[in-house]
Amino acid sequence: MPQLDPASVRDLPASERDRLAHRLRDAGEDFLAERFGDALSTLRPLASRYAAVAEVQELYGLTLYRLGRWTAASHRLEQYEALTRAIDQLPVLADCYRALGRLNDVHDVWDRLRHADPDAETITEGRIVAAGALTDEGRPRDAIRLLEAGPLRPKGPQEHHLRLWYALADLYDRIGDLQRARRGFARIADVEPEFVDVQDRLAALGTHNA
Repeated sequence: MPQLDPASVRDLPASERDRLAHRLRDAGEDFLAERFGDALSTLRPLASRYAAVAEVQELYGLTLYRLGRWTAASHRLEQYEALTRAIDQLPVLADCYRALGRLNDVHDVWDRLRHADPDAETITEGRIVAAGALTDEGRPRDAIRLLEAGPLRPKGPQEHHLRLWYALADLYDRIGDLQRARRGFARIADVEPEFVDVQDRLAALGTHNA
């Protein structure tokens, strides 16, 4: 749930700060419940009025992203980064660029991200998006090498690990390396049997190990 940074709203009257915090909390609840249209209705006027409040711009950008409004989402996430210098939403920004076909911008974001010492989840999500851009460029083997450099054997797999494994297994399938594809999807199924469509992917590939 987004929390306002007191420094970003210190010039507002106390009553206005409270109203803003309440509306941002409501929008956050709608976002978490995937009521993105409701969140958008709340956030749109806030984003215009409070252009310098990073938490508003961040949540508005993420909501636009979930609604597939890539250009508008990228503008808000760029604004969030400019206000905070934070890198946590760079993978989402890169995914907006990818959806818009701005693949050079995806690679630029990945280059910035990998040199910024992000947390494990952020770097993994960025890696997945960067690999997707390489695939879009017709470079699936380069994408595979990028994903293979990620965390393939963590002690306690989390969702971002499963997402990386899925992207890698999908690429193996695309290039016809069915043995590695089966193993990749099977590894996911061992951790989270209902992850995305992993059971369907295994069924399509066959359950035996080649």
